[in-house]
Amino acid sequence: MRIVEAVKELAGPIVERYGCELWDVEYVKEAGEWYLRVFIDKDGGVSINDCEAVSVEMDPLLDQKDLIPNSYTFEVSSAGAERQLKKPADFERSIGKNVTVRLFAAKDNVKEHEGKLLSYSDGTIEIESKGKKFSFDKSEYSLVRLRIDF
Repeated sequence: MRIVEAVKELAGPIVERYGCELWDVEYVKEAGEWYLRVFIDKDGGVSINDCEAVSVEMDPLLDQKDLIPNSYTFEVSSAGAERQLKKPADFERSIGKNVTVRLFAAKDNVKEHEGKLLSYSDGTIEIESKGKKFSFDKSEYSLVRLRIDF
């Protein structure tokens, strides 16, 4: 079983016990160091206490299960206000919100579109930007994230 999937299974019930939702898990190498990151979310926002509680409960379980063969840094944090949308449920709950869509290749001479997410279906998204509607298939976009306007 892949590390990320195993950690998701382990983290899910712990995160839920604290009234949170497991948003994502990533296991990445950055600047020569490995990081295991668990991202959580909840209505009203995630506090530092939520992150600490999940971390304190998960840390010994990760050691006990010995899922990761090498050394790594373990972090639990909020998914963030401008979080990346990955799963169908992420897109569906974000309909009506502002997003940034980064494309693999330019469309209308632009590689990054910003606008309101209108719909999501089987990986295809539709946004409204500057009075125009754009539709992007999953094969066209590399990243979609919420966008906060100040």
